[in-house]
Amino acid sequence: MKKFASVAAYLRAVPPAPRAALQKLRKTIKAAAPKATEAISYGIPMFKHHGMLVGYAAFKDHCSLFMSTVLAKAYKKALAPYQTSKGTIRFTVEKPLPTTLVRKLVKARIAQNERKR
Repeated sequence: MKKFASVAAYLRAVPPAPRAALQKLRKTIKAAAPKATEAISYGIPMFKHHGMLVGYAAFKDHCSLFMSTVLAKAYKKALAPYQTSKGTIRFTVEKPLPTTLVRKLVKARIAQNERKR
């Protein structure tokens, strides 16, 4: 696994098409979680707010949004068009996650983390 010093360095290493998809996802997450901080954790970009909020990454044939298993189950119907496993949602450049869904997931994840406090 390659080590990145920053989220910007990670994104620079991603090919242009998936990079654009991840940058849009990042912008949506930032808007939904303005108090969250960004970092590289486990080699990928991660947002943290009272613990891990969400992470995202690009792979050869898809991109992923990483979150909680509980939320993946709770939003199973909305996530049906996407391949999921535990707390991972896979999407492609051609079929990105809808902004409204990402906002809902991030806000629900914030609420989860704040309840744990």
